[in-house]
Amino acid sequence: MTEHQHSERAAGERVTGGLVGKLVGKAKAALGAATDQEDLAREGRLQQAQAEAQAEAAQHAREAREREAEAQLTQEKTETELERERLEAEVEAQRREQQIEDERRRAESEAEAKAKREQEEAQAERQRRETEAQQSRQAAERDQVAVAQDATRLEQEARRAEENAQATSPEE
Repeated sequence: MTEHQHSERAAGERVTGGLVGKLVGKAKAALGAATDQEDLAREGRLQQAQAEAQAEAAQHAREAREREAEAQLTQEKTETELERERLEAEVEAQRREQQIEDERRRAESEAEAKAKREQEEAQAERQRRETEAQQSRQAAERDQVAVAQDATRLEQEARRAEENAQATSPEE
């Protein structure tokens, strides 16, 4: 095979990538150097370089995918943390609302109990005063009756004393 044929073959060949391409490139480079075919040696070196470049590109792509996956994971963690914080804030807000509602109910209950107690106390005071007034009226009535009885008794005694005085005194 002539140098020109190798060149044409090299131009028309597809370069295999990866480990196989690298091994084929080494073999071509070694064969070209051993047979003093510079085109074949250059083709081998190019194939090796391309295989290395492809391997490096594949490595870079893997690393980029890993970084992207890490970034995605970090983003998901951040979003999850934000959602957790939002839910915690929502739960805390609901707890505070419930606490406020409980406090309002307790205050209402205490106010109702106080109002009821005050109403009962006022009713008891009103009854006490009514009882005192009734007792005062009854005492006043008893006093009036006693005074009237005393007056009647005194009138009767005065009449008797007058009658006795007239009866014991000589008729003048």
